[in-house]
Amino acid sequence: MSENSSIYAQSGVDTAAGDLAVELMKSAVQRTHGPEVLGGVGGFAGMFDASALLGYKRPLLASSTDGVGTKVAIAQAIDKHDTIGQDLVAMVVDDIVVVGAKPLFMTDYIACGKVVPERIADIVRGIAEACEATGTALVGGETAEHPGLLGPDDYDVAGAATGVVEADKMLHSGLVQDGDVVIAMAASGLHSNGFSLVRHILTDKGIGYEQHSAELGASYGEALLTPTALYTAPLLRVLEDPATAGAIHSLSHVTGGGIAANLARVLPVGSWIEVDRSTWSPLPVFRHLAELGGHSLESLEGAWNLGVGMFAVVAADKAQLVATALTAEGLDPWLVGTVSTSARDFAGFEQGAKGVDGGAVRLVGSYKS
Repeated sequence: MSENSSIYAQSGVDTAAGDLAVELMKSAVQRTHGPEVLGGVGGFAGMFDASALLGYKRPLLASSTDGVGTKVAIAQAIDKHDTIGQDLVAMVVDDIVVVGAKPLFMTDYIACGKVVPERIADIVRGIAEACEATGTALVGGETAEHPGLLGPDDYDVAGAATGVVEADKMLHSGLVQDGDVVIAMAASGLHSNGFSLVRHILTDKGIGYEQHSAELGASYGEALLTPTALYTAPLLRVLEDPATAGAIHSLSHVTGGGIAANLARVLPVGSWIEVDRSTWSPLPVFRHLAELGGHSLESLEGAWNLGVGMFAVVAADKAQLVATALTAEGLDPWLVGTVSTSARDFAGFEQGAKGVDGGAVRLVGSYKS
């Protein structure tokens, strides 16, 4: 260590630990690199050869950025950091695929109180493995040590990605028609939203993350860290399959804001749907947490996905074909309702969200037991 590095270390920033973290994560990151990635690991900027876009008639770039939220607090509490990376990638690239875009590359950012090389390597290894699974190149990142601002075991993660879609293959609400069928796709668990409420419920009950839950078949921490499902690669294969090409009109990633609000964002103004709760049974984790908190499942539909991770709005005559294709790709789809454009009173419906003047959605009926 140089004298300058030693002085910096006295202030709480260990550049040598940062260098070791890079070495530990290097091979996982390199596995996401195809011939389009130039310069390898460690450059000031990640380089991606965009000449592949010359094959597009009118390429549209899609971008997304996100984090994992307070789910990281649970990872820190039980010292398990190898799944948070998948959560981050899912939150970013599964937003990109919503417009039909293929993710090209991603960068990540980790802010921490102290660089623990093995911990940072675990996080980035999870990011790299999820990038590899979704065909996304991890072209760069940054680990920033913030002593005094964050505790030694505290960290937060964020990421951004860029994808591309041919203009005439972009998915959007303008393609949705009266009579289209809405297909839900199962979530793996809570994904990465609503954890402030989860933590509040457990704290209120005096339950620690290391405590075993008979209802969940694992410790609370382990069950809650179930990584977010990755929908990108299966959906892209279905979108590109000639048998189902053009059948999917829009997609909705069920994240913050819950079920109705996210679906409403990808429906046209004036359209509506009643999502039938009886078509699925919320996962045990949702039922158990709701019971602990004294909440009904219906009251939590704006906070948690309750078992639905993605929606597809599909042409009615191709709905069964798309559902079969999604099943073949390892997803778990089911039909939840039909889009209508007939005039009606929208009292009790969620209309649009996050600045989008979309359609109207409400959930009806009772959940399957």
